[in-house]
Amino acid sequence: MKELAQEATARGRGVLLGGVAGLVLAASTAHAQTVAAPAPAAANPPAADDGLGTEGYYLEADLLIRDDKAKTITARGNVEARYQGRVLRAEEVVYDTTNEVIKAHGKVQLINADGTAQFADELTLDQDLNAGFARGFSARLGKNMKIASATAVRRTKTVQELNKAIYTPCEVCAQKPTPTWSVSADKIVQDKSKQMIYYRNAVIHLWGAPLMYMPVFWHPDPTAKRSSGFLTPKLGASRRRGVSYQQPYLYVISPSQDVVISPQINSSVNPFLNLDWRKRFYSGYAEARVGYTYEKDIDRTGQRFGEATSRSYILAKGAFDIDEHWKWGFNAERASDKLIFDNYGINDVYQQRGLFTSDDRRLLSQLYTTRQDQRSYLSIAAMSVQGLRVVASDPVTGLSTFENSDVFPMIGPLVEGRWEPESGVLGGRLRVRGTGVILTRSESEFGEAPYFNTALKGQDGVDSQRVNLSADWRASVTLGNGLRMQPFAQARSDAYKISNLPAISGDNSVSYSRGLGVAGVDFSWPFFKPLKGGSIVLEPMAQLAAGSDSSRVPVVVGSNYLGQTFLYNEDSSAFEFDETNLFRANKSTGFDLYEGGERLNVGGRATVNYANGRGGSLLIGRSFRTKDDPLLPLRSGLQNKASDWIVAAQVTPIPGVSLFSRARYAPGETQDNKWRHLEAGVDAATKRANGSIRYVRDNQDVNGLPLETFEARGQLNLTPRWAFTAYGQRDMVADVWRRRDLGVAYTDDCIRIDVIYQHEDRYSQAVSGGLKLQADESIVLRLTLATLGDTGYRQ
Repeated sequence: MKELAQEATARGRGVLLGGVAGLVLAASTAHAQTVAAPAPAAANPPAADDGLGTEGYYLEADLLIRDDKAKTITARGNVEARYQGRVLRAEEVVYDTTNEVIKAHGKVQLINADGTAQFADELTLDQDLNAGFARGFSARLGKNMKIASATAVRRTKTVQELNKAIYTPCEVCAQKPTPTWSVSADKIVQDKSKQMIYYRNAVIHLWGAPLMYMPVFWHPDPTAKRSSGFLTPKLGASRRRGVSYQQPYLYVISPSQDVVISPQINSSVNPFLNLDWRKRFYSGYAEARVGYTYEKDIDRTGQRFGEATSRSYILAKGAFDIDEHWKWGFNAERASDKLIFDNYGINDVYQQRGLFTSDDRRLLSQLYTTRQDQRSYLSIAAMSVQGLRVVASDPVTGLSTFENSDVFPMIGPLVEGRWEPESGVLGGRLRVRGTGVILTRSESEFGEAPYFNTALKGQDGVDSQRVNLSADWRASVTLGNGLRMQPFAQARSDAYKISNLPAISGDNSVSYSRGLGVAGVDFSWPFFKPLKGGSIVLEPMAQLAAGSDSSRVPVVVGSNYLGQTFLYNEDSSAFEFDETNLFRANKSTGFDLYEGGERLNVGGRATVNYANGRGGSLLIGRSFRTKDDPLLPLRSGLQNKASDWIVAAQVTPIPGVSLFSRARYAPGETQDNKWRHLEAGVDAATKRANGSIRYVRDNQDVNGLPLETFEARGQLNLTPRWAFTAYGQRDMVADVWRRRDLGVAYTDDCIRIDVIYQHEDRYSQAVSGGLKLQADESIVLRLTLATLGDTGYRQ
């Protein structure tokens, strides 16, 4: 017969239950947080209301014995106690009132309010929870994490210890007694006063086999907000560096400042040191990544040659609030060696770190300030560019070289402002915009690739100053029959001063101004028709515009080695004509090139949608002009009275599979040149496979050269755990594969392993001088362990 514990004193029952819970929770926290990567704490779900409140407790057993002679209180047989949302179960719990020691025996279990559970064969601890001992300890924590140890010892309030411990987030059962991966250690010690975790003789196991042994290491206690210590190491291999080991160390300078020191040890070349510094301020933040080594030039096989010298890089940024509207910021990007990121496997280089975005393989440094409110915006900036791209071979030497950064202009200041009145003007929306910029060049770009005009090589580059002021008005009216009309008007005034012109231009300095304007109306008339399970929308569209003639600044700024001359055009050289700007009054996004004249832009769009996700869209359009316009780029397809046809389509035939195509078709060209631009691709994701295919062909890219590439990537799931991965990138103009990856991936509930073979064409420094494009082969291992995050096994 079960008896309710009426004889137990309140002190005895409280200590009995609270002490056991405290020891087990402390031990489980010590181990679980040492092996798991730091993560934001999740709020525990509220405990079910058992009617006990925060101070009430309940104890139930087959037998409750109070021995006044021995001064003990014993609960025996199916002991179950509840206190503050926790449930304790054991075969026997004994409280020694003389020595103030609590002992629990036999299948001890503690179930917490959040669903986690701890288990032990035996528990012993003092009344004040300063010291305690558990034998045969184990725990089941959140995110399926499990730990076990032969013994768990709480030596003081701040020092806890697990002996012969093992941790895993993987499934473990009678049918699968060996987890996919686990970490075992002879001893794990948590020192809360120092906020550190110490390991002795730790081993990472994969499928029971030891993978990595670490005799001694330590890292910050994840319960601490921040603390110095070692971070996850990175291991990789390449033909250039050999085997590489990188061990990051976090050093906390202050509560608002830290630095990660990451020395990279290489088997084939000298070590490389990386530093990542961060600091938070009251009004903003600043970050800087820097790297340094002292080394010779290296080729793709790791062979060193030439003179040893210091090689370094910096990638820094910062942003600060001045007040509610004003902000300022900066970023600094520079490299002393243009192959440093390739040679040492530096990742995440070409990112936006400031107000403006740089191109791939180009570094942008900038200083800027902005002001913004609901009706206006102002920015003032200065910037410079360092080029890391390899340009075409010199027609004289035949060697490939890096682009010359001195031909890029120093931009500053660059001022841009926009303002929009709060109330409408003439029934429409008015926007006013002003810009100004000064560009300064150290060397002429026409002495470099792709121009190669040796007469201009080394000469001062063209400098310029530009000021623009423009106004844009637009209204919208929808008639009863659904026809939508949007009248618009734009006006702009530009002023230029261009200096340091080459001798072929005549004058050394030219000042120039112009006035530009356009007015017109946009029409769209959508027709809607319901379908069974979906709908279709047909929308004819047109834009009628008339204004000043197209314009480019009529100043000759250089020539190429063929004797062709070029007009001034700094910001519109990459002009493209596609579906995104078909119905723009001025298709040029820059200022130096302006599309004008009388023109009619027409097109139609059809859209089909079904409730199950299937559907598609098609847009076809064209632009017509009253006369030819030789000032527009030839590659744009807009020079003639009738432009190229613009076609854009997207189809989802079944859920998970999407096809798209974008094209520009020139009916008057020869058969080989009719498709000036063609882009097509497929994205697919099903239970068995996922991947994408991309094909791009341009008759002329921005440098006037043909472009044709093919790219494919995918993953085929052979079984629920095994998958085959592939990636390929082919340059169809050069008829070579630039990159080919083949891999095998294994994934289960707690691990992902990727083994990838890579074959990639890369530029490397040649012993004979110049750059060589050579094949580089490597094997890449990527290992991701659940709860530990990506371990960084990548090249």
